[in-house]
Amino acid sequence: MQTHILIIESASDDQLWGRLIFDDNLIIESASNEDALQKKMKKLLKDFHGLNPKEIEFDVQYDITRVFEEKNFLNISEIAQRAGINKSLMLQYTSGKKLPSLDRVREIEKVIRQIGEELINIKLAAPVKKKPVTHTRG
Repeated sequence: MQTHILIIESASDDQLWGRLIFDDNLIIESASNEDALQKKMKKLLKDFHGLNPKEIEFDVQYDITRVFEEKNFLNISEIAQRAGINKSLMLQYTSGKKLPSLDRVREIEKVIRQIGEELINIKLAAPVKKKPVTHTRG
């Protein structure tokens, strides 16, 4: 099985854009969803490089602007605070107005992973029905 890094980005036309590099060639494609994008990318790798699509796996990575669109439950302000980033700067990163350095991207990724660990460790208890209180006069 061959694993290739597939970076997913957003586009203004509600399409996902994917890019990967194979043999120093930049391959770019768009689709309406991630599954369709992966199928198209496998077809391109087959057509132009003779790879067997059944032997291709993707290590999917998200462009920083896309991750906050795809995972819209992530609170940008909370992540900025935990990473020690100014909230307005973080909003500029997530909108694509400014590009973070690789070190900054790793800091943000670390915070997101920490949140994931916190979520994994949550245990919920089922609510207990309370018995009605009856008062007696005595």
